[in-house]
Amino acid sequence: MDLNIKTNDKDHLDIGGADALDLVEEFGSPIYAIDEVRIRENYNKFYNSFSKYYPDFKVFYACKANTNLAVMKILESEGCCVDTVSPGEVYISRKLGFSPDRILFTGNNITDEELKMVHDMGVILNIDSVSALNRLSEVVNPKGFKISFRVNPMVGAGHHEHTITGGVMSKFGIMDNEASEVYAMAKDLGFDPIGMHSHIGSGILDPEPFKLAIGSTMDIAGKVHEDTGIDFEFVDFGGGVGVPYTPEEKALDLDHFASENISFFKEKLSEYNMGKPTMYLEPGRYLVADAVTLLVKVNSVKQSYRKFIGVNAGFNTLLRPSMYDSYHHIVDASKMSAPITQEVDVAGNVCESGDLFARDRPLPDVEEGDVLGILNAGAYGFTMASNYNSRPLPAEVLVNNGEATLVRKAQTFDDLLEGQIIPEHLE
Repeated sequence: MDLNIKTNDKDHLDIGGADALDLVEEFGSPIYAIDEVRIRENYNKFYNSFSKYYPDFKVFYACKANTNLAVMKILESEGCCVDTVSPGEVYISRKLGFSPDRILFTGNNITDEELKMVHDMGVILNIDSVSALNRLSEVVNPKGFKISFRVNPMVGAGHHEHTITGGVMSKFGIMDNEASEVYAMAKDLGFDPIGMHSHIGSGILDPEPFKLAIGSTMDIAGKVHEDTGIDFEFVDFGGGVGVPYTPEEKALDLDHFASENISFFKEKLSEYNMGKPTMYLEPGRYLVADAVTLLVKVNSVKQSYRKFIGVNAGFNTLLRPSMYDSYHHIVDASKMSAPITQEVDVAGNVCESGDLFARDRPLPDVEEGDVLGILNAGAYGFTMASNYNSRPLPAEVLVNNGEATLVRKAQTFDDLLEGQIIPEHLE
Protein backbone atom coordinates (compact mmCIF):
# COMPACT_ATOMS: atom_id res chain seq x y z
CA MET A 1 0.00 0.00 0.00
CA ASP A 2 1.50 3.32 -1.10
CA LEU A 3 -1.05 5.57 0.61
CA ASN A 4 0.29 7.97 3.22
CA ILE A 5 -1.26 6.31 6.29
CA LYS A 6 0.25 6.48 9.77
CA THR A 7 -1.07 5.17 13.08
CA ASN A 8 -0.07 6.34 16.56
CA ASP A 9 0.27 4.32 19.76
CA LYS A 10 -3.40 4.96 20.62
CA ASP A 11 -4.41 3.14 17.43
CA HIS A 12 -5.66 6.45 16.04
CA LEU A 13 -4.86 8.00 12.66
CA ASP A 14 -1.73 10.15 12.81
CA ILE A 15 -1.59 13.31 10.70
CA GLY A 16 1.78 15.02 10.71
CA GLY A 17 2.45 13.88 14.26
CA ALA A 18 -0.99 14.92 15.55
CA ASP A 19 -3.77 12.60 16.69
CA ALA A 20 -6.75 12.90 14.33
CA LEU A 21 -9.21 12.59 17.23
CA ASP A 22 -7.44 15.36 19.14
CA LEU A 23 -7.73 17.60 16.08
CA VAL A 24 -11.47 16.99 15.89
CA GLU A 25 -11.81 17.54 19.64
CA GLU A 26 -10.00 20.90 19.42
CA PHE A 27 -11.21 22.27 16.09
CA GLY A 28 -14.47 20.42 15.40
CA SER A 29 -15.52 18.56 12.28
CA PRO A 30 -15.67 18.29 9.37
CA ILE A 31 -12.15 19.62 9.07
CA TYR A 32 -9.33 19.54 6.52
CA ALA A 33 -6.06 18.62 8.26
CA ILE A 34 -2.89 19.61 6.36
CA ASP A 35 0.54 18.03 6.95
CA GLU A 36 3.14 20.76 6.31
CA VAL A 37 6.16 18.44 6.30
CA ARG A 38 4.55 16.24 3.67
CA ILE A 39 4.07 19.19 1.30
CA ARG A 40 7.71 20.18 1.66
CA GLU A 41 8.82 16.57 1.09
CA ASN A 42 6.64 16.26 -2.02
CA TYR A 43 7.96 19.49 -3.52
CA ASN A 44 11.61 18.67 -2.93
CA LYS A 45 11.25 15.13 -4.23
CA PHE A 46 9.61 16.44 -7.41
CA TYR A 47 12.07 19.27 -7.98
CA ASN A 48 15.15 17.16 -7.26
CA SER A 49 13.99 14.27 -9.45
CA PHE A 50 13.83 16.47 -12.55
CA SER A 51 16.53 19.05 -11.90
CA LYS A 52 19.26 16.42 -11.49
CA TYR A 53 18.67 15.39 -15.12
CA TYR A 54 18.04 18.92 -16.45
CA PRO A 55 19.24 21.70 -14.13
CA ASP A 56 17.41 24.48 -15.98
CA PHE A 57 14.11 23.32 -14.56
CA LYS A 58 11.29 25.07 -12.68
CA VAL A 59 8.24 23.83 -10.80
CA PHE A 60 5.07 25.91 -11.15
CA TYR A 61 2.53 24.77 -8.55
CA ALA A 62 -0.93 24.46 -10.15
CA CYS A 63 -2.61 26.33 -7.34
CA LYS A 64 -6.16 25.62 -8.48
CA ALA A 65 -5.62 22.32 -6.64
CA ASN A 66 -5.43 24.07 -3.27
CA THR A 67 -5.28 27.83 -2.72
CA ASN A 68 -5.11 27.77 1.07
CA LEU A 69 -2.77 30.65 1.92
CA ALA A 70 -0.64 28.55 4.28
CA VAL A 71 -0.21 25.82 1.64
CA MET A 72 0.88 28.35 -0.96
CA LYS A 73 3.19 30.12 1.49
CA ILE A 74 4.89 26.80 2.28
CA LEU A 75 5.61 26.27 -1.41
CA GLU A 76 6.68 29.89 -1.90
CA SER A 77 9.22 29.46 0.91
CA GLU A 78 10.64 26.39 -0.87
CA GLY A 79 11.32 28.45 -3.99
CA CYS A 80 8.41 27.07 -5.99
CA CYS A 81 6.77 29.12 -8.75
CA VAL A 82 3.00 29.18 -9.28
CA ASP A 83 0.69 28.37 -12.17
CA THR A 84 -2.52 30.41 -12.08
CA VAL A 85 -5.73 30.19 -14.10
CA SER A 86 -7.65 33.25 -12.88
CA PRO A 87 -6.90 36.85 -11.92
CA GLY A 88 -7.91 35.94 -8.37
CA GLU A 89 -5.17 33.33 -8.18
CA VAL A 90 -2.67 35.89 -9.51
CA TYR A 91 -3.82 38.39 -6.87
CA ILE A 92 -3.43 35.83 -4.07
CA SER A 93 0.00 34.78 -5.33
CA ARG A 94 1.27 38.35 -5.42
CA LYS A 95 -0.07 38.97 -1.90
CA LEU A 96 1.86 35.92 -0.67
CA GLY A 97 5.18 37.15 -2.03
CA PHE A 98 5.49 35.35 -5.35
CA SER A 99 7.36 37.77 -7.62
CA PRO A 100 5.83 38.34 -11.09
CA ASP A 101 8.55 36.28 -12.78
CA ARG A 102 7.49 33.29 -10.65
CA ILE A 103 3.85 33.46 -11.76
CA LEU A 104 2.46 32.02 -14.99
CA PHE A 105 -1.11 32.92 -15.91
CA THR A 106 -3.00 30.58 -18.26
CA GLY A 107 -6.58 31.71 -18.69
CA ASN A 108 -9.28 30.61 -21.07
CA ASN A 109 -12.32 32.61 -22.24
CA ILE A 110 -10.83 35.58 -20.42
CA THR A 111 -12.33 39.09 -20.65
CA ASP A 112 -10.54 42.22 -21.86
CA GLU A 113 -10.60 43.61 -18.33
CA GLU A 114 -8.97 40.47 -16.96
CA LEU A 115 -6.32 40.46 -19.68
CA LYS A 116 -5.33 44.01 -18.80
CA MET A 117 -5.44 43.30 -15.07
CA VAL A 118 -3.08 40.34 -15.37
CA HIS A 119 -0.80 42.26 -17.75
CA ASP A 120 -0.61 45.15 -15.29
CA MET A 121 0.39 42.76 -12.49
CA GLY A 122 3.48 41.96 -14.56
CA VAL A 123 3.17 38.18 -14.64
CA ILE A 124 3.98 35.83 -17.52
CA LEU A 125 0.88 35.70 -19.71
CA ASN A 126 0.09 32.42 -21.46
CA ILE A 127 -2.40 33.00 -24.31
CA ASP A 128 -5.06 30.40 -25.09
CA SER A 129 -6.59 31.69 -28.34
CA VAL A 130 -6.21 34.04 -31.31
CA SER A 131 -9.12 36.02 -29.92
CA ALA A 132 -7.28 36.63 -26.64
CA LEU A 133 -4.13 37.64 -28.55
CA ASN A 134 -5.96 40.22 -30.64
CA ARG A 135 -7.91 41.59 -27.69
CA LEU A 136 -4.75 41.81 -25.56
CA SER A 137 -3.08 43.87 -28.30
CA GLU A 138 -5.96 46.36 -28.07
CA VAL A 139 -5.92 46.87 -24.29
CA VAL A 140 -2.14 46.98 -23.64
CA ASN A 141 0.96 48.21 -25.40
CA PRO A 142 2.29 45.02 -27.02
CA LYS A 143 5.76 46.37 -27.79
CA GLY A 144 8.29 44.03 -26.23
CA PHE A 145 5.75 42.41 -23.89
CA LYS A 146 6.72 38.77 -23.31
CA ILE A 147 4.01 36.18 -23.81
CA SER A 148 3.56 32.47 -24.30
CA PHE A 149 0.93 30.37 -26.04
CA ARG A 150 -0.91 27.29 -24.92
CA VAL A 151 -1.06 24.77 -27.75
CA ASN A 152 -3.26 21.71 -28.07
CA PRO A 153 -0.79 18.81 -28.40
CA MET A 154 -3.59 16.52 -29.68
CA VAL A 155 -2.74 14.07 -26.90
CA GLY A 156 -5.07 13.53 -23.97
CA ALA A 157 -4.86 11.50 -20.77
CA GLY A 158 -6.41 11.49 -17.32
CA HIS A 159 -8.41 9.59 -14.74
CA HIS A 160 -11.80 10.91 -15.99
CA GLU A 161 -13.06 12.39 -19.25
CA HIS A 162 -13.60 15.74 -17.52
CA THR A 163 -9.89 15.94 -16.65
CA ILE A 164 -8.55 15.32 -20.18
CA THR A 165 -7.32 18.63 -21.59
CA GLY A 166 -5.81 17.73 -24.96
CA GLY A 167 -7.27 16.40 -28.21
CA VAL A 168 -10.09 17.31 -30.59
CA MET A 169 -12.70 17.55 -27.82
CA SER A 170 -10.68 19.96 -25.69
CA LYS A 171 -11.62 23.63 -25.35
CA PHE A 172 -8.03 24.55 -24.45
CA GLY A 173 -5.20 25.98 -26.56
CA ILE A 174 -4.52 26.99 -30.13
CA MET A 175 -4.55 24.30 -32.82
CA ASP A 176 -1.27 22.57 -33.51
CA ASN A 177 -1.48 23.33 -37.26
CA GLU A 178 -1.94 27.07 -36.70
CA ALA A 179 0.88 27.55 -34.21
CA SER A 180 3.49 29.00 -36.57
CA GLU A 181 0.96 31.45 -37.99
CA VAL A 182 -0.17 32.57 -34.53
CA TYR A 183 3.38 33.06 -33.23
CA ALA A 184 4.22 35.10 -36.36
CA MET A 185 1.07 37.14 -35.80
CA ALA A 186 2.16 37.86 -32.23
CA LYS A 187 5.54 39.10 -33.44
CA ASP A 188 3.84 41.31 -36.07
CA LEU A 189 1.69 42.85 -33.34
CA GLY A 190 4.83 43.74 -31.40
CA PHE A 191 4.75 41.03 -28.72
CA ASP A 192 7.80 39.00 -27.75
CA PRO A 193 6.65 35.34 -27.72
CA ILE A 194 9.14 33.43 -25.59
CA GLY A 195 7.40 30.24 -24.50
CA MET A 196 5.11 27.36 -25.36
CA HIS A 197 2.74 25.55 -23.03
CA SER A 198 0.68 22.36 -23.23
CA HIS A 199 -1.33 20.21 -20.86
CA ILE A 200 -2.88 16.79 -21.55
CA GLY A 201 -4.85 15.98 -18.39
CA SER A 202 -4.50 14.92 -14.77
CA GLY A 203 -4.06 11.80 -12.66
CA ILE A 204 -1.32 10.34 -14.89
CA LEU A 205 0.74 7.50 -13.37
CA ASP A 206 2.46 6.32 -16.53
CA PRO A 207 5.37 8.09 -18.28
CA GLU A 208 4.22 7.02 -21.76
CA PRO A 209 1.30 9.49 -22.22
CA PHE A 210 3.59 12.24 -20.96
CA LYS A 211 6.25 11.26 -23.51
CA LEU A 212 3.64 11.46 -26.26
CA ALA A 213 2.76 14.96 -25.10
CA ILE A 214 6.42 16.01 -24.97
CA GLY A 215 6.95 14.63 -28.45
CA SER A 216 3.91 16.39 -29.86
CA THR A 217 4.60 19.70 -28.12
CA MET A 218 8.26 19.68 -29.12
CA ASP A 219 7.34 18.94 -32.73
CA ILE A 220 5.06 21.99 -32.67
CA ALA A 221 7.71 24.11 -30.95
CA GLY A 222 10.40 22.90 -33.36
CA LYS A 223 8.30 23.86 -36.37
CA VAL A 224 7.55 27.30 -34.88
CA HIS A 225 11.27 27.76 -34.23
CA GLU A 226 12.12 26.81 -37.82
CA ASP A 227 9.30 28.86 -39.39
CA THR A 228 9.60 32.05 -37.34
CA GLY A 229 13.12 32.04 -35.90
CA ILE A 230 11.79 32.30 -32.34
CA ASP A 231 14.20 31.04 -29.71
CA PHE A 232 12.12 29.75 -26.84
CA GLU A 233 13.10 30.77 -23.32
CA PHE A 234 10.91 28.01 -21.87
CA VAL A 235 8.75 25.06 -22.82
CA ASP A 236 6.01 24.13 -20.34
CA PHE A 237 4.50 20.64 -20.40
CA GLY A 238 1.83 21.35 -17.81
CA GLY A 239 0.94 19.09 -14.95
CA GLY A 240 -1.10 15.96 -14.50
CA VAL A 241 1.32 13.80 -12.50
CA GLY A 242 -0.89 11.54 -10.42
CA VAL A 243 -0.86 9.98 -6.98
CA PRO A 244 -2.28 6.63 -5.83
CA TYR A 245 -5.81 6.89 -4.47
CA THR A 246 -6.57 3.19 -3.99
CA PRO A 247 -4.56 0.71 -1.90
CA GLU A 248 -3.85 -1.29 -5.06
CA GLU A 249 -2.29 1.60 -7.00
CA LYS A 250 1.46 1.97 -6.90
CA ALA A 251 3.04 5.37 -6.45
CA LEU A 252 4.71 6.77 -9.54
CA ASP A 253 8.41 5.97 -9.83
CA LEU A 254 9.26 9.65 -10.08
CA ASP A 255 12.95 9.16 -10.82
CA HIS A 256 12.15 6.86 -13.74
CA PHE A 257 9.41 9.23 -14.91
CA ALA A 258 11.81 12.18 -14.83
CA SER A 259 14.67 10.32 -16.48
CA GLU A 260 12.52 8.99 -19.35
CA ASN A 261 10.81 12.28 -20.12
CA ILE A 262 13.85 14.53 -19.83
CA SER A 263 15.90 12.21 -22.00
CA PHE A 264 13.21 12.47 -24.67
CA PHE A 265 13.00 16.25 -24.19
CA LYS A 266 16.75 16.55 -24.79
CA GLU A 267 16.47 14.43 -27.93
CA LYS A 268 13.84 16.78 -29.31
CA LEU A 269 15.86 19.88 -28.43
CA SER A 270 18.77 18.44 -30.37
CA GLU A 271 16.57 17.38 -33.29
CA TYR A 272 15.30 20.93 -33.78
CA ASN A 273 18.47 22.73 -32.67
CA MET A 274 16.50 24.64 -30.02
CA GLY A 275 19.30 25.23 -27.52
CA LYS A 276 18.53 24.82 -23.82
CA PRO A 277 15.23 26.48 -22.89
CA THR A 278 14.02 26.18 -19.33
CA MET A 279 11.70 23.25 -18.76
CA TYR A 280 8.53 23.99 -16.76
CA LEU A 281 6.21 21.47 -15.14
CA GLU A 282 3.04 22.31 -13.24
CA PRO A 283 2.26 19.70 -10.57
CA GLY A 284 -0.74 20.38 -8.35
CA ARG A 285 -2.16 17.09 -7.15
CA TYR A 286 1.30 15.53 -6.66
CA LEU A 287 2.38 18.26 -4.24
CA VAL A 288 -0.70 18.47 -2.01
CA ALA A 289 -3.12 15.55 -2.45
CA ASP A 290 -1.70 13.13 0.10
CA ALA A 291 -0.78 15.90 2.54
CA VAL A 292 -4.41 16.56 3.50
CA THR A 293 -7.05 14.41 5.20
CA LEU A 294 -10.71 15.29 5.56
CA LEU A 295 -11.83 14.31 9.05
CA VAL A 296 -15.56 13.66 9.46
CA LYS A 297 -17.68 12.30 12.28
CA VAL A 298 -20.12 9.41 12.04
CA ASN A 299 -23.52 10.67 13.12
CA SER A 300 -25.69 7.83 11.86
CA VAL A 301 -25.44 4.09 11.23
CA LYS A 302 -28.54 3.19 9.24
CA GLN A 303 -29.64 -0.28 8.18
CA SER A 304 -32.01 0.21 5.26
CA TYR A 305 -32.06 -1.83 2.05
CA ARG A 306 -28.34 -1.18 2.29
CA LYS A 307 -26.19 -0.26 5.26
CA PHE A 308 -25.30 3.43 5.35
CA ILE A 309 -22.62 5.08 7.44
CA GLY A 310 -23.83 8.68 7.61
CA VAL A 311 -21.26 11.42 8.25
CA ASN A 312 -21.39 15.15 8.97
CA ALA A 313 -20.07 16.27 5.57
CA GLY A 314 -21.24 15.91 1.99
CA PHE A 315 -20.31 16.71 -1.59
CA ASN A 316 -20.50 20.36 -0.59
CA THR A 317 -17.33 19.58 1.42
CA LEU A 318 -15.60 17.11 -0.95
CA LEU A 319 -17.07 17.04 -4.46
CA ARG A 320 -14.71 14.66 -6.27
CA PRO A 321 -16.51 11.35 -5.52
CA SER A 322 -19.81 12.72 -6.85
CA MET A 323 -18.40 14.75 -9.74
CA TYR A 324 -15.70 12.40 -11.03
CA ASP A 325 -16.73 9.10 -9.41
CA SER A 326 -13.37 9.38 -7.67
CA TYR A 327 -12.14 6.87 -5.13
CA HIS A 328 -10.89 8.24 -1.80
CA HIS A 329 -9.62 5.71 0.70
CA ILE A 330 -11.49 5.88 4.01
CA VAL A 331 -10.21 4.71 7.38
CA ASP A 332 -11.79 4.59 10.80
CA ALA A 333 -9.42 7.03 12.50
CA SER A 334 -10.74 5.95 15.91
CA LYS A 335 -9.57 2.33 15.62
CA MET A 336 -7.03 1.93 12.86
CA SER A 337 -6.20 -1.74 13.47
CA ALA A 338 -9.81 -2.94 13.72
CA PRO A 339 -10.49 -5.80 11.29
CA ILE A 340 -12.62 -5.32 8.19
CA THR A 341 -16.03 -6.87 8.85
CA GLN A 342 -18.45 -5.41 6.34
CA GLU A 343 -19.05 -3.56 3.08
CA VAL A 344 -21.07 -0.37 3.54
CA ASP A 345 -22.00 2.87 1.82
CA VAL A 346 -20.51 6.04 3.30
CA ALA A 347 -23.12 8.74 2.81
CA GLY A 348 -22.98 12.51 3.18
CA ASN A 349 -25.53 14.88 4.69
CA VAL A 350 -26.52 16.76 1.52
CA CYS A 351 -30.07 16.28 0.23
CA GLU A 352 -29.05 14.55 -2.99
CA SER A 353 -29.09 10.84 -3.89
CA GLY A 354 -25.62 11.20 -5.38
CA ASP A 355 -24.12 12.44 -2.12
CA LEU A 356 -21.98 9.40 -1.38
CA PHE A 357 -18.30 9.17 -0.52
CA ALA A 358 -18.20 5.43 -1.18
CA ARG A 359 -20.30 2.44 -2.27
CA ASP A 360 -19.71 -1.09 -0.95
CA ARG A 361 -16.61 0.06 0.92
CA PRO A 362 -14.86 -2.49 3.18
CA LEU A 363 -14.74 -1.06 6.72
CA PRO A 364 -14.61 -2.32 10.31
CA ASP A 365 -17.56 -2.14 12.71
CA VAL A 366 -18.04 1.62 12.48
CA GLU A 367 -19.98 3.16 15.36
CA GLU A 368 -21.77 6.46 15.76
CA GLY A 369 -19.28 8.97 17.14
CA ASP A 370 -16.29 7.46 15.33
CA VAL A 371 -14.02 9.77 13.33
CA LEU A 372 -13.39 8.74 9.73
CA GLY A 373 -10.41 9.93 7.72
CA ILE A 374 -11.03 10.53 4.02
CA LEU A 375 -7.54 10.43 2.54
CA ASN A 376 -5.85 12.28 -0.32
CA ALA A 377 -8.19 15.24 0.05
CA GLY A 378 -5.60 17.97 -0.54
CA ALA A 379 -6.16 18.42 -4.27
CA TYR A 380 -9.52 19.78 -5.41
CA GLY A 381 -11.02 19.28 -1.97
CA PHE A 382 -11.63 22.58 -0.23
CA THR A 383 -11.15 24.55 -3.47
CA MET A 384 -14.25 22.88 -4.96
CA ALA A 385 -16.33 23.11 -1.78
CA SER A 386 -19.55 25.11 -1.74
CA ASN A 387 -22.39 26.34 0.45
CA TYR A 388 -24.92 24.04 -1.20
CA ASN A 389 -27.81 23.21 1.13
CA SER A 390 -26.79 26.36 3.03
CA ARG A 391 -24.04 24.50 4.82
CA PRO A 392 -21.05 26.53 6.06
CA LEU A 393 -17.57 25.70 4.75
CA PRO A 394 -15.33 23.72 7.12
CA ALA A 395 -12.19 24.79 8.92
CA GLU A 396 -8.64 23.99 7.79
CA VAL A 397 -5.80 23.16 10.19
CA LEU A 398 -2.07 23.06 9.46
CA VAL A 399 -0.04 20.45 11.35
CA ASN A 400 3.72 20.91 11.62
CA ASN A 401 5.54 18.15 13.50
CA GLY A 402 2.58 17.57 15.80
CA GLU A 403 1.72 21.23 16.38
CA ALA A 404 -1.67 22.23 14.97
CA THR A 405 -2.62 25.76 13.89
CA LEU A 406 -5.96 26.94 12.59
CA VAL A 407 -5.36 28.35 9.10
CA ARG A 408 -8.96 28.88 8.02
CA LYS A 409 -11.90 29.42 10.33
CA ALA A 410 -15.05 27.40 9.79
CA GLN A 411 -17.87 29.51 8.42
CA THR A 412 -20.82 30.40 10.64
CA PHE A 413 -24.48 30.63 9.64
CA ASP A 414 -24.12 34.42 9.63
CA ASP A 415 -21.41 34.04 6.97
CA LEU A 416 -24.04 32.53 4.67
CA LEU A 417 -25.87 35.87 4.68
CA GLU A 418 -22.77 37.94 3.87
CA GLY A 419 -23.09 40.05 0.74
CA GLN A 420 -26.78 39.39 0.15
CA ILE A 421 -29.23 42.29 -0.02
CA ILE A 422 -32.99 42.20 0.43
CA PRO A 423 -34.66 44.92 -1.67
CA GLU A 424 -36.59 47.59 0.22
CA HIS A 425 -39.91 46.57 -1.33
CA LEU A 426 -39.55 43.12 0.25
CA GLU A 427 -38.83 44.42 3.75
